[in-house]
Amino acid sequence: MSSIILMVLGLGGMALGFFVYSKFLAHVVFKLSDSFKTPAEEFEDGIDFVPTNKFVLWGHHFTSVAGAAPIVGPAIAVIWGWLPAFLWVTLGTIFFAGVHDFGAIWASVRNKAKSVGTLTGEVVGGRARAIFSIVIFLVLLMVNAVFGVVIAKLLINNPGAVVPVWGAIAVALVIGQAIYRAKMSLPLVSIVGVIALYFLIYIGPSMPVSLPDSVAGLSPSAAWIIILFVYAAIASLLPVWVLLQPRDYINGLQLFVGLAALYAAVLIANPTVVAPMINVDVPAGTPSMIPLLFVTIACGAISGFHGLVASGTTSKQLAKESDARFVGYFGATGEGALALAAIIAATAGFASLADWQAMYHSFGQGGVLAFVNGGATILSAGTGLDMAVAATMLTVMAALFAGTTMDTGLRLQRYIFQEWGEIYNIKWMAKPLPATLLSVGTCLALAFGAGGADGSGGLLIWPLFGTTNQLLAGLTLLVVTVMLVRKGSPTFYTLAPLVFVLAMSLFALLIQLKGFYDKADWFLFTMDLVVLVAAIFVTLECIAALKRAKAEMRLSSAGD
Repeated sequence: MSSIILMVLGLGGMALGFFVYSKFLAHVVFKLSDSFKTPAEEFEDGIDFVPTNKFVLWGHHFTSVAGAAPIVGPAIAVIWGWLPAFLWVTLGTIFFAGVHDFGAIWASVRNKAKSVGTLTGEVVGGRARAIFSIVIFLVLLMVNAVFGVVIAKLLINNPGAVVPVWGAIAVALVIGQAIYRAKMSLPLVSIVGVIALYFLIYIGPSMPVSLPDSVAGLSPSAAWIIILFVYAAIASLLPVWVLLQPRDYINGLQLFVGLAALYAAVLIANPTVVAPMINVDVPAGTPSMIPLLFVTIACGAISGFHGLVASGTTSKQLAKESDARFVGYFGATGEGALALAAIIAATAGFASLADWQAMYHSFGQGGVLAFVNGGATILSAGTGLDMAVAATMLTVMAALFAGTTMDTGLRLQRYIFQEWGEIYNIKWMAKPLPATLLSVGTCLALAFGAGGADGSGGLLIWPLFGTTNQLLAGLTLLVVTVMLVRKGSPTFYTLAPLVFVLAMSLFALLIQLKGFYDKADWFLFTMDLVVLVAAIFVTLECIAALKRAKAEMRLSSAGD
């Protein structure tokens, strides 16, 4: 199988989704109107509520939601064969992820930029909000704690990536000042910023940075994790235009250029997909493809974390309601393109089927390593780049994605604590600094309390991320669907994906529950049970709200 065929079919389908399907959603389902005053305009404060150019905001949304997950998930899921992963990423982006991200932004913007958790309370009920907040908190905790570990490992394994990863922050700070203070031309700033980032990537391998074996008694991994959380805490308190927005925007451009280079290399080198179309000889211990495929690949097909970003930071920066289509749907399309690149790198970046099988000798193998190694091989063959530079480029790509997600994730966790402070009248918790310290404290408590001295505790509950994250996506679509019913809009286009996602997620939770029981892993068994009960309860509450909304619409129609 030629990798060019996968690239053309995948990118072509996603392009049709954006140019055709998203327009239908905008006009017929969500009925966008620029006469509606967005929260960014209504509550502009220069810190969190900032009306933003849609291209800049797209960069924020795209890089915040992407993280390392659209690389890791697809590059693990190809163990079942390239076809199931390819179909789920392509169709999932068009009919699931785009609708979800677009819908979550719309729902939040129409409700004063409230988070999906708060919206659940208003649209469904207080009990559902309280239970739903547990799921949201767990997802954020997992993302922040684990991505700290992921970035630390990337920096340790490739010291040449340290300078470009941290140098990107300095570039972002300059760009923020250039755009908002100096009012410089956005295209000019963008070009200069991208050149600066790629210059850092070019010189990175010649300026490797490695931490000593002991930093104040900490291992290099633990030291990097603490440094990352200190940075993320500072970033979460700064006005969004100072660092978060410009960092996400310029990283988004850099990452899109990187994707373009990788796809160009595919066109030039035309590497053969050596992995099987459907792998009938999976390694022992590999779980059933259904339903695990649909939770292993979350980001890149549909992801509940996107709803948290969409309703947490993106909705507070939307200048015009019509921008929701470009920012939300096209943001999901960008992530789908990254997931497709991960599939191609992890299936066509190997010399032979035997080499591929050596990488995928057990379930859970592949991931970032397969993406970096396979992608670097394709880049080098197609563009002539030195392997070390190509590997650094892809490592930086993965690290920057994870870093921007961590930035946004910690800010979202701060919002959650602040919302809890307001809901339960805990005044000190409703303030930014205490809420940030609580966010960092809970993440570090998990990282070091459960993981010991190396700070890898977040990996302890990571096996539940896929199912918990997909449940969050389904429940977010439920809230959006209830809103659509009340507005008399078509609901099939959100109802169909939410039914599928909820069914696969609940099925996967049950399978995992049995697996944890068989292994006598009582901690994960208990966590799985908590998430399962919470999901069932919130689902039932949402179904009841959906029925009430439909009954209200019928009564309203009869009255007319």
